[in-house]
Amino acid sequence: MTDWPVHARFDGPIVMVGYGSIGRGTLPLILRHIACDRGKITVIDPDDSHREMLDREGIAFVNEAVTKENYRQLLAPLLTAGSGRAFMVNLSVDVSSVAMIDLCKELDAFYIDTVVEPWLGYYMDKNLPTEARSNYALRETLLDLRRRKPGGPTAVSCCGANPGMVSWFVKQAVLNLAADTGFKTAVPATRDEWAGLMRDLGVKGIHIAERDTQRAKSPKPRGIFVNTWSVEGFLSEGLQPSELGWGTHEAELPPEGRTHDTGCGAAIYLLRPGAGTRVRSWTPTADAQVGFLVTHNESISIADFFTLREAGKVTYRPTCHYAYHPCDDAVLSLHELVGRQWKPQDDWIILDENQILDGIDELGVLLYGHSKNAYWYGSQLSIEETRRIAPYQNATGLQVTSAVLAGMVWALENPDAGIVEADEVDFARCLEVQMPYLGPVVGVYTDWTPLAGREGNLFPDPVDVSDPWQFSNVIVRETS
Repeated sequence: MTDWPVHARFDGPIVMVGYGSIGRGTLPLILRHIACDRGKITVIDPDDSHREMLDREGIAFVNEAVTKENYRQLLAPLLTAGSGRAFMVNLSVDVSSVAMIDLCKELDAFYIDTVVEPWLGYYMDKNLPTEARSNYALRETLLDLRRRKPGGPTAVSCCGANPGMVSWFVKQAVLNLAADTGFKTAVPATRDEWAGLMRDLGVKGIHIAERDTQRAKSPKPRGIFVNTWSVEGFLSEGLQPSELGWGTHEAELPPEGRTHDTGCGAAIYLLRPGAGTRVRSWTPTADAQVGFLVTHNESISIADFFTLREAGKVTYRPTCHYAYHPCDDAVLSLHELVGRQWKPQDDWIILDENQILDGIDELGVLLYGHSKNAYWYGSQLSIEETRRIAPYQNATGLQVTSAVLAGMVWALENPDAGIVEADEVDFARCLEVQMPYLGPVVGVYTDWTPLAGREGNLFPDPVDVSDPWQFSNVIVRETS
């Protein structure tokens, strides 16, 4: 495809913070789909090893790290250059999202990111209690900012593949399930209407179910962490406590589960790291699989969005969590990490489009517990398709970068929405922008449950046969 549509026009400065694998993939999509002045784009990153494209395209580059000490002095002049609003595209690590949004609100600038990120040192701070290192706690800082400073220029929080795109998949999957079961409904217009529809369909929970089958041309070297996206990001979330939205159908907390005393109350956390917590799940290509219950913002925000309350009491909420099987080299890297007593490897490799032999990133949402048992809806994007339609990225990256593009387009079309989460934007419009970059997007029903194949196990563990979709059946115990 060469006749790419222009979705929006933007005449102000664009400031991209972070130029790692996601930044390098996002910028060409911005230039392709948003009419803008390249002379008004600035990219900021402490690593200058990938600036060739910037130099070739005449895009300004600032070779610095954005820190707690320098961010105002560094960013304010760039965000106020010329007339009109600027747009900050924050694709960095170790840069506080809340601080960036607060600055953008102060300077009347648009904003988007893919995660609620803290300042450097937060994830590994041994002085912080486990609960304070959670994504729940980070999200609450964002919600607190929104309560204190409502309205203003649109700032879209957590708008990548997941969190981000998967929230849009959940809504489309709910509508598909309603149509397939003969449940007549209009497209819901409010949070309560969405939650009511999910409840009426009998959905007990949602897995963000992902299987990355992309294979490297060369074997993983010993002592190096290999992944298809940010290793720093993966290590950070993998070493945070496991977290999940906690549904009203669940009978009891897991032994290591803990609730939160403050905030929205939509989630729990486990006293174990996500990279050391495995769960049973299902995707079309892998069929049954065991993934990692790594904490993600969408596990909390989706559960919160689909919560129903009556007289202040929660009457319905789905369980929601990530069930992630990364590429095989990343799994080996995680095993190596555990063997090092969670001490990160000294070096890493992010597999680019030239280092990958074949494979897909199959990322979707598994809605379970309803009358048709379970329904997976998502993207099956291959590396071959990615190479054909977009530069400087693999399949995993394109699912993220195309969601950033969609979020930017929506923000420009809705310029004064204030701080919003991906769950709150127009899912249909965002998917319309993103679909050309997702490969096959399919919906598949399955009769699989977490009890499948566990009869006659040589090392049996307790199961709840009265409800296959209890989390106690999903989490993998050491003996099973």
